[in-house]
Amino acid sequence: MIKDLGWKVGGAQGEGIDSTGEIIALSLFRLGYYVSTYRHFMSLIKGGHTNYKVRVTSELTNHHGDALHMMFAFDQESINHNFHELVNGSILVYDTAIKNAEAPEKDGVNVCAIPLTDLAKEAGSPIMKNMVSVGVTAAAIGLTPDDFRSVVVDRFGSKGDEIVESNMAAMRKGYDYYNENFNHRLELPDRPEVKEERLFISGNEATSLGALAAGCRLLAQYPITPATEVMYQLIKQFPKMGGAFIQAEDEIAAVMMAIGGNYAGVRTMTATSGPGFSLMMEALGLSGISETPLVIIDVQRAGPSTGLPTKTEQSDVFAILYGSHGEIPRIVLTPRNVEECFYYTMEAFNLAEKYQCPVIVATDLYMGMNKQTVSSIDFDKFSINRGKLISDEELAELEKGAFKRFDVSVEDGISYRSIPGQKNGRFVAMGNESDEVGVEMEEPVLRTLQMDKRARKLANFNDNAGFDYAGAANAELLLVDFGSTGGLQYEVFKALEAEGVSVGHLTISRIAPFPMELAGYLKAAKKILVSELNSTAMLATLLKQQVGEHAKYESCLKYSGDPFLFEEVYAKAKEVADSLKKEVTL
Repeated sequence: MIKDLGWKVGGAQGEGIDSTGEIIALSLFRLGYYVSTYRHFMSLIKGGHTNYKVRVTSELTNHHGDALHMMFAFDQESINHNFHELVNGSILVYDTAIKNAEAPEKDGVNVCAIPLTDLAKEAGSPIMKNMVSVGVTAAAIGLTPDDFRSVVVDRFGSKGDEIVESNMAAMRKGYDYYNENFNHRLELPDRPEVKEERLFISGNEATSLGALAAGCRLLAQYPITPATEVMYQLIKQFPKMGGAFIQAEDEIAAVMMAIGGNYAGVRTMTATSGPGFSLMMEALGLSGISETPLVIIDVQRAGPSTGLPTKTEQSDVFAILYGSHGEIPRIVLTPRNVEECFYYTMEAFNLAEKYQCPVIVATDLYMGMNKQTVSSIDFDKFSINRGKLISDEELAELEKGAFKRFDVSVEDGISYRSIPGQKNGRFVAMGNESDEVGVEMEEPVLRTLQMDKRARKLANFNDNAGFDYAGAANAELLLVDFGSTGGLQYEVFKALEAEGVSVGHLTISRIAPFPMELAGYLKAAKKILVSELNSTAMLATLLKQQVGEHAKYESCLKYSGDPFLFEEVYAKAKEVADSLKKEVTL
């Protein structure tokens, strides 16, 4: 099992919960630890319960962990919601400003009532109770206020030295108070040896950086949780890169602008979540039939309709795979961690232009809005490929009107495209079916040829492996997942493997075109457990559709809006593993 330390702060939205968590997480990251975070928040600007979880480990993980070793409660609701997570030897700190505070009795939980607000007032302002909490944390885990100073300077330095020092003073008050009144101490995991530069970023931040690195210079978007952070990051960076942002009036306009930008030769994308993606269905078909590159980032959240705007889910799968009327080629990538959000977004632009079709990068709120330690980014892994762009010289050899933008004779289904302004390269990219030069037509034979041409594009797709496998070659129990559940289920896989279970882990990173090369692992297994965040087992259904082996499947599903806990998936996997043992015994 991974040795870790779980820390959490909870309170009402608007109390600085996120900033408290970020200071703890970023400081520990800078000290060399691996950090994963999880923000739980409601669809309110102010009020309602929120909390920020920080998991500290000595090795890379992609999950916020189950165990909670230290919790700060700024209100009673935080105790009510989170007390059950505290493990043996843990510390609960609550603010004495909470009227009639009550904490359940639980062996092994050390309850510490600390005047966080009063200490903050002594330091200059009650709003600094979060900094008092940081000081208490430092004392409990064997650090000092100075270990957090660099983050405080970065966060408050622009407001002047006086503000920095008042925050440091608040931190010292918490540090001294805890040391003078309490003896409970927590042990940090072993500090890993840092051999390379690392980043502490969220999936949305990684997505925006990947878009920039790929040459995206136009974003058309309508704000929507949880994809809005992608927009904010690009708004911040575009002025340095010569890029532009357009806030559209709705998602229909946003995706149409993205299609227009790509038609004009500018690498363009849009980002959205489930409700916005629903509005883009007809435009998705336009990209397909007009063979115009398009990149859409779908940061999934819990639906249907408005659903749970600030909660996570993996329930857009069928919309992503089959949405829009008619039949078009499309590519769907499902990054499994924050690092892959960067690389897969870069790759999406190459694929969109190479295959002249829509590419959807499907992340989710859990991965998109929570920060993790990731390895430093290797830009040498990527080179820009703009696909079949016809040159001015090639066009000059053609007669006016002879450019076959939709040439049906191409073996791979991908014809050359031109950019507006190229002499002899003019064509119409319309939503109606067209002939080879782009003139609207309804002739049955040519319609069939155009459909077949577009279908050939992805027939031999091999640009992306589509999955990773770990474990025995012929594992009896196969754990399968996609997207953000991969990190958690890998930990389950390692735990079962350590117990001697014959187990494999198959994590999928591309669901269209479906990577049929994985079929052998499904066929070899006796039981297949698919863990996913939806209620109708969408990934399992896709696997059955593509590979078969229907009788082998078991599902571990969650659709409460919260991500999986380790124990939830482990318990189900253990149950399936035990059933295999019973079959052998019988």
